[in-house]
Amino acid sequence: MSEQILVVDDEAAVRRILRSVLEDAGYRVVAVATGEEAVRLERMTGPDLIVLDLGLPEMSGLDVCRAIRSHSQVPILILSLRTAEKDKVIALDLGADDYITKPFGIDELLARVRALLRRAKGDPLAAHPLCFGPLTVDCHGNTATLHGKRLPLTRTELQILCTLAQHPGRVLTHAMIMHRVWGHATDQELQALRFHIKQLRRKIESNPAQPRFIITEIGIGYRFAEPDPPEEP
Repeated sequence: MSEQILVVDDEAAVRRILRSVLEDAGYRVVAVATGEEAVRLERMTGPDLIVLDLGLPEMSGLDVCRAIRSHSQVPILILSLRTAEKDKVIALDLGADDYITKPFGIDELLARVRALLRRAKGDPLAAHPLCFGPLTVDCHGNTATLHGKRLPLTRTELQILCTLAQHPGRVLTHAMIMHRVWGHATDQELQALRFHIKQLRRKIESNPAQPRFIITEIGIGYRFAEPDPPEEP
């Protein structure tokens, strides 16, 4: 049976578009207009993924995200306006998995949906080295190689690289990375994070000014490249 997606948006036109696009792609869709309906139906139907607008009336998208994360790890894809960067950061810190900005392209939306559903199923090779083209990251072995040559990474650089590489394609906020690496998030750690990202790019990117692996999400955090697909047996 195909995956079920719960769409939450107070604009009827957006709900119609999302339903049409997602059903054409083979998904089952339930669409609601309010946060209260979303929380109720999430508990009743157990969707495989939620597409959630932040700008909901009464119960906001942030409140919906908070309520759902209190009991479920279902993937949440946030819909937001380009100007709502602060709310994007808050949503991601609350546990949302990714976001897409209105207006959005159909191809980008479907790519984000596929990526979230794929990650939600779990990766049986999660304990194995992750391959990203010429870059291999072995978080269990505490090593990383580029074109087969071991990279001279500091302990902090390796921690940051593993934090990003273990969540490929997902936006991690500055605070999420800082808490993982240093245990807290202050302006001092933010400056340190930016410095280490710059150093990492010098070591792993062929052109640090146009990074392939560590992508900046302006004002929010970083997104790491998707890994290579597994080879056919």
